[in-house]
Amino acid sequence: MSYRIAIAPSGFKESLSARQVAESIAEGLLRVVPDAEVDLIPLVDGGEGTAEALAAATGGRLVPHTATGPVGDPVSSHFALLGGTAPGTPTAVVEMAAVAGLSLVPAARRDPGATTTRGVGQLIGAALDLGVRRVLVGCGDSGTSDGGAGALRALGARLLDHRGRELPPGGAALRGLDRIDTSGLDPRLTGTELLVACNPFNVLCGPRGVARVFGPQKGAGPAMVEELSLALERWAAVLTRDLSPATDLRTAPGTGASGGLGAGLAALGARLLPRFDVLLDRLDLDARLARADLVITAEGALDHQTVRGKIPAEVARRAHASGVPVLVLAGTIGQGAHEVRAVGVDAYSSILPAPVALPEALDRGGEFLADATERALRMVLLGTRLAPVAA
Repeated sequence: MSYRIAIAPSGFKESLSARQVAESIAEGLLRVVPDAEVDLIPLVDGGEGTAEALAAATGGRLVPHTATGPVGDPVSSHFALLGGTAPGTPTAVVEMAAVAGLSLVPAARRDPGATTTRGVGQLIGAALDLGVRRVLVGCGDSGTSDGGAGALRALGARLLDHRGRELPPGGAALRGLDRIDTSGLDPRLTGTELLVACNPFNVLCGPRGVARVFGPQKGAGPAMVEELSLALERWAAVLTRDLSPATDLRTAPGTGASGGLGAGLAALGARLLPRFDVLLDRLDLDARLARADLVITAEGALDHQTVRGKIPAEVARRAHASGVPVLVLAGTIGQGAHEVRAVGVDAYSSILPAPVALPEALDRGGEFLADATERALRMVLLGTRLAPVAA
């Protein structure tokens, strides 16, 4: 019997792209089931690799562009021009991680109160220069917490304190915001459809606000978390008053995406859309999962956040709808990982064979994935050989 196995993982941050993860898993399973029919479906969630993946899926291309990185230094970045779009509606994909991602913030400079999304606005502007009139912004893997303030500045907005002076960059400075001058905003934005692919569970403010949930991952200590929370509250209030009085920018779904970039772009009229509805519709994912005998997905960390809009949970929900079993492989297993069973995950396992220092784990991720897949598949096949126990 030839098994059909779909491999639909996310990337492992700072270690492997989604395609590299898929290829490593395939290597391990083919050691065990060499005649398996393998369907590689590397998935993106708006973070690293999104522009490249969508360009490849549509026959489009990447456009290189140098822009301002999250710590203010120039970085070599890119955006995608999609293929297969209707005449007269050229579409660009701006992947915020490619210009303001956490991987671009050196460990010694991880200060989420100071990092900026200016480069995101610069990439949007560069896409407009090419005649694009629809821009999809992928949110994920961010290294910023400025509410999208840097992006708005790059597009022509001025952020002023009570004396009319420009605020310094970064989210912490937003606590001193008095008003937003929009007279210099790029006029092409009024004729451009802005779409944001984001995690709807992420909100800007409140107890589950982005500063509290994700600030520590970006280097914020307790005092900085509180400072950023207050600054983003002020940002939401002024944004609402000056740009978007009809929108709830504090707690609307997706406003906290990428350190609040969702809120900043929503104030410019962008539509915040559930990322998987936007990013997976070109992959025929449901049909490909339904054809499989087993689905293997993966992510860097499996924990209580996984069920809140992460790729393994989305894959499991879709596979479960077709009755296909799901195995998750993860770099680490954290608190609340068991919650994934409720969304369709049948089994999960860490890829680490023993306690390993983080640098070594990142460097040997592909090796660990292949070996863990081999171990897991041998256990699966052992299970299929066991006769039912008599009552």
